Amino acid sequence: MRRLSERTILITGATDGLGRRVAEDLAASGAVILLHGRSPEKGRSALAEIRRATGNDRLHYFNGDFSSLEAVRRLAAEVAAGNPLLDILVNNAGLGAGSHPKSRETSADGWELRFAVNYLAPFLLTRRLLPLLRRAAGESGEARIVNVASAAQQTIDFDDPMLARGYNGMRAYSQSKLALVMFTFDLAAELEGSGVTVNALHPASLMDTKMVREWFGKPRTSVGEGARALERLVLSEEVEEMTGAYFEGLRQGRADAQAYDPEARRLLREMSMRWIEA
Repeated sequence: MRRLSERTILITGATDGLGRRVAEDLAASGAVILLHGRSPEKGRSALAEIRRATGNDRLHYFNGDFSSLEAVRRLAAEVAAGNPLLDILVNNAGLGAGSHPKSRETSADGWELRFAVNYLAPFLLTRRLLPLLRRAAGESGEARIVNVASAAQQTIDFDDPMLARGYNGMRAYSQSKLALVMFTFDLAAELEGSGVTVNALHPASLMDTKMVREWFGKPRTSVGEGARALERLVLSEEVEEMTGAYFEGLRQGRADAQAYDPEARRLLREMSMRWIEA
């Protein structure tokens, strides 16, 4: 892979929490950092503050609301228009269980909101950006996709994947994160031999983020701990050729059993392709 200062890195959900911390850490290296967020005001603020803190003027902000698949398509097109290749994609943006966990919300496209934001949006974005990642791997020998998942995982009921019956916000969050792990394993197999690696990560338990404070109250770990684990998958030569793995912090872990079921992954893939084209 190229030196870090020569790489282009897209981090979704980069205006707050874990994404913001990782964006600033990587910007300090001089890399081209593409920040994503859903608030133009927060995006401009994050861009200015990271630029001031690191002295890196190779920062760019892209706006996109992940509750809209059309907005995700626009985001992918804007990234591709300004960047002929992409060395690293970090799918970090997401929603927690919400402050009203019994209240089911839907996306602009009518899908259950947490499934749409935490899984369908990165599924679509990644597929749209694969040509850039393949091109980067062709030039430097490697490109990486890192999906920020969670140890909170619950089996997907394919008879009711959008939780129209018996909705619970924590279940919605947990199954969306399992779906992201299943996508990781599926895509890693698809990209085998291409030079593009795909791994998923539970960065740390109950980090000090807005999402955790909203749902659990008191955090247990720091954003810095999660950032170290995520940056290892982004940068380390130790995991250079590793793909299709799930990590908990710095160690390789074991996801929910459904993630290892080829038939379940096939069902999810086929349904997801229909959903993003609907």
